[in-house]
Amino acid sequence: MEETLKRHQGHGEQYVELLQLQPQCYFLLRLVLANLMVMVAIFMNRRFHFPIYYLLGNMAAADLFAGVAYANLMLNTGPWTSTLTKEQWYIRGALIDISLTASVANLLAVAVERHQTILTMQLHSKMSKRRVVLLIVCIWAVGIIMGLVPSMLWNCECHLEDCSTVAPLYSRRFLIFWAALNLLTFFIMAAIYTRIFVYVRYQSRYVSQHTSEMQQNQTVFNLMKTISMVLGAFVICWTPGLITLLLDGLLGKNSHANDYEKFCLVIAECNSLVNPIIYSLRDEDMRKTFRRILCCLCRTGDAQQREPSPVEIDSPLPEETVGSAQKPEDPALCMHQDTNNKEDSWTMHGMMLSGVSMRTDLFTSSDGAISPFITFDYHKSICDKL
Repeated sequence: MEETLKRHQGHGEQYVELLQLQPQCYFLLRLVLANLMVMVAIFMNRRFHFPIYYLLGNMAAADLFAGVAYANLMLNTGPWTSTLTKEQWYIRGALIDISLTASVANLLAVAVERHQTILTMQLHSKMSKRRVVLLIVCIWAVGIIMGLVPSMLWNCECHLEDCSTVAPLYSRRFLIFWAALNLLTFFIMAAIYTRIFVYVRYQSRYVSQHTSEMQQNQTVFNLMKTISMVLGAFVICWTPGLITLLLDGLLGKNSHANDYEKFCLVIAECNSLVNPIIYSLRDEDMRKTFRRILCCLCRTGDAQQREPSPVEIDSPLPEETVGSAQKPEDPALCMHQDTNNKEDSWTMHGMMLSGVSMRTDLFTSSDGAISPFITFDYHKSICDKL
């Protein structure tokens, strides 16, 4: 067992030589700050107190945890590997497994939530907070199980010939299973986003007589661009690592996976930095909240100015941003809702569907940013009911 860890130590020393400490620290700092800002913004701004944002906040927490786990790996690799006990080695690997599994599971949960809201023509999911909390607990439960399985059940302590070369003490069969599970997650995500795209494209054609061809093409193009970013980031960040695990699991030492497995881990960790950019930082409302948070932090250093209050950020949600989730009390508001929506950060593309004005940008804003919304303004139907 000790010989297996020592063989891995030599590779760790090469890894430390290839990746200097300064770039690693810079990468980890950006990863931690980006995800931490997302979590703070969602907590402080009531505009983001909806299921989709809770899931995004949980994904940011998982990605933040991934950064911490990666930092722990860097501090316990190379010449320090030989000083680790078997339990410490398992903990080091479990932290990586838990964080990355939770991050990928969150990506799938966000895709399912978007599919539900878009196909049911809702602004936000109708999931209760209790169900959202239950979903988040399940996500972390899956991650913890995947992190504990190698140390408790699926290892090669009794069969050293079955040990992995990139993760000593891990069974090669477990690596194959973990890689296959992540590939399955990707294919499910691809199927979900493909269905969303087909649905929106069909609706665009169905109502094309009420919209210009340019608007229709722009809506489809923006959606396609967004889906490409979401799936493309997953493929770029995860494909090298998953292929490496599969080769190691199938070929063992003949795969020469040690030559590049550390680079694959760095690329996979990059997904934790890309996620907040794709899902949160491109949201204009989120960026405004970030600026307010930074302003509050700057004011704390000025003794002459008052201490910032969360009320400045925790502003009530305007009626025009609620969409279908709130009915206007005055029927006249229905006539002027288009004007009011111009002040909203997301630019909607109008479509008429069965007497209902459907504004669908799905995920995109006027500046190409990604919005987690699909907004439906029921102008005529609401006015008729009032």
